Amino acid sequence: MHKYSFVIVFVICLIHLGANAQELDILLKGGYVIDPKNNIDRVMDIGITDGKIAQVADNIRGENAKQLIDVSGMYVTPGLIDMHVHVFNGHEPESYIANGPTSVAPDGFTFRAGVTTVVDAGSSGWRNFRQFKAQTIDKADTRVLALLNIVGTGMYGRFEEQDVSDMNPVMTAHMINELFPDILVGIKAAHYWGDFTQVDRAVEAGKLADVPVMVDFGEHDPPLSIESLYMEHLRPGDIFTHTYSYGPTQRETVVDENDKVKPFVFEAQKKGIIFDVGHGGGAFSWRQAVPAIEQGFIADVISTDLHTQSMNGGMKDLSNVLSKFMAMGLSLEDAIMRATWAPAQVIGREELGHLSIGAEADVAVFSVREGNFAFVDVRRTTLSATKKLEAELTLRAGRVVWDLNGISMPGWESERNKAGK
Repeated sequence: MHKYSFVIVFVICLIHLGANAQELDILLKGGYVIDPKNNIDRVMDIGITDGKIAQVADNIRGENAKQLIDVSGMYVTPGLIDMHVHVFNGHEPESYIANGPTSVAPDGFTFRAGVTTVVDAGSSGWRNFRQFKAQTIDKADTRVLALLNIVGTGMYGRFEEQDVSDMNPVMTAHMINELFPDILVGIKAAHYWGDFTQVDRAVEAGKLADVPVMVDFGEHDPPLSIESLYMEHLRPGDIFTHTYSYGPTQRETVVDENDKVKPFVFEAQKKGIIFDVGHGGGAFSWRQAVPAIEQGFIADVISTDLHTQSMNGGMKDLSNVLSKFMAMGLSLEDAIMRATWAPAQVIGREELGHLSIGAEADVAVFSVREGNFAFVDVRRTTLSATKKLEAELTLRAGRVVWDLNGISMPGWESERNKAGK
């Protein structure tokens, strides 16, 4: 019995030594790892080889790494997934978001916030998605996935978005299922002024394509019932965005005028309706978010609704929006979960949003700054806080694409010494 025990211990030691002897391209050393999918919440090292996560372990030996990056005192997470952005950037003179100037080029606004994957939320429809793919998706270093708008021309303009004759479930589902299933992860309904027709067409397409539908529901006068939307029109897994918006003349709110979350909102979340923040330039109000979170109603996914009209206002970027939720009482771990593993599951891309061995090495490293900060909502009111996330380092598929303070780089003196000067 003792002989077999010795053999087992010996084999374990050999396996451990072999793992430590593995040559690594990059070793992230000493960071506090937060990986909600794998229930990791402690200091660990992460080894990366060939663009993949190779090791996640205690005290990985540094001599076998081509590059060692000291991230002690920082937080290491999966690369963030921003599930609601608009990145069909272009120069169509009459367009709003579809190939228009309100959308942004993704790489300029993702990596600097720790974001490695974005989901464009319906900027294009089946008529212009190919242009979006060729013009933006194929050229971006950021991983760009998309929701296809139920309107064929996408978000060209508010008038075009009212065209019921261009809301074609069959063509929408065909493009998702037959042409671009690797990129298109859902359907978007937005900005409709009429009844539930647009939502119902989108859900019909969602059934044909077997993907979720995201609904931007808030331009009806008088407002349509969100209870009816949740309970009668949407399916479990469908997404309600702009959860904490306050615009009661056109959009029914989740929190009533007495600061109480409406009971059916909790019921809808239990049913499986996904609530997305979608901060945007006009869709996040403290008077909705603060009482909702105090009462235990927290959006399932934290996202930005990134575009030119949001990034220079209260939204700024995803790390700033996560900081807002920490200011309202969420732990860093909970906030990170809602911007990594949660959206990965919602869009059916479970290969993303975690640091499992073999996963693509999309990694974010954050500092938590301490001081006196004020976060701004879309109504230009503030909430004070003492902590703020700041993206120090971002890796996309094992390549450093953002390094705020040069922690992955040598000092210039060492280069001078190598040159003998």
